[in-house]
Amino acid sequence: MADVNLTGMTTETRNEASSDLDIMTSLEIVTLMNSEDSKIAAAVGAQLPEIARAVDLCVDSLEKGGRIIYIGAGTSGRLGAIDAAECPPTFGVAPGTVVGLIAGGQSIDISLSADREDSPRCAVEDLSGIALNNRDTVVGVAASGRTPYVVGGLEYANSLGCHTVAIACNKGSAIGKLADSAIEVIVGPEVLTGSTRLKAGTSQKMILNMISTASMVRTGKCYRNLMVDVVQTNAKLEARAVRILMEATGIPEDEATSVLKKAGGSVKKAVVMVLSSCSPEEAEERLEASKGHVREALG
Repeated sequence: MADVNLTGMTTETRNEASSDLDIMTSLEIVTLMNSEDSKIAAAVGAQLPEIARAVDLCVDSLEKGGRIIYIGAGTSGRLGAIDAAECPPTFGVAPGTVVGLIAGGQSIDISLSADREDSPRCAVEDLSGIALNNRDTVVGVAASGRTPYVVGGLEYANSLGCHTVAIACNKGSAIGKLADSAIEVIVGPEVLTGSTRLKAGTSQKMILNMISTASMVRTGKCYRNLMVDVVQTNAKLEARAVRILMEATGIPEDEATSVLKKAGGSVKKAVVMVLSSCSPEEAEERLEASKGHVREALG
């Protein structure tokens, strides 16, 4: 087994407030967890400038036709995979625009990362398998900040000239030293010692939400605060598309349904058609000229 030194890591430190966790009542346990969770937003808030820098790197990649690629193992990897999976339906981007790689492949199957997270070489194999190139941004996610799989992935990404981002929950992390943007959010010791699926995982989820959402907004995937690129794959999302068009334009439901049909189901195109009083063809031209930004298309 590899020599692993976790001494001094905040994520491995015992939480004095939970030293009697095993004899607490159910209410005492969940009350303590809630109290500890209340500290997370402030810890993330301390890293906002660095998170914004990471967003700028991702936007640069997307505008060049590149991708956002999350890499991680265990909980960190699964959180990246979940965030990546939500981007196509929410923002209408092509599958593969945002990628979530877990040690062993693009799956949340827990067995995949069991013996691969200690291998930097496996990260190189996984990234090579998706044809990593210098237009991409690689976001390494590891609560400890030392996971060999993530370290190897970031080193490989740097060798290709990719943008690199690190998300860790320990200061001075190994992955932070490798990244263009080092997001090191310190949420403090876990209620259950070393269980980084708790506060650390929650903070990572918050940061990933910020990175993907802000990057998509910056690249024209919303109008005002509306999801105008939502993909209508079920009845709920079809109804949401109609409602979004109504909110954006003020037209009644029956008219919104009709305009959406004329727009081929594109909420974004329908918004431009209504607010600019133009044909579907002209709306398409306006959107192409504005690179998908509705406000600019409205002119």
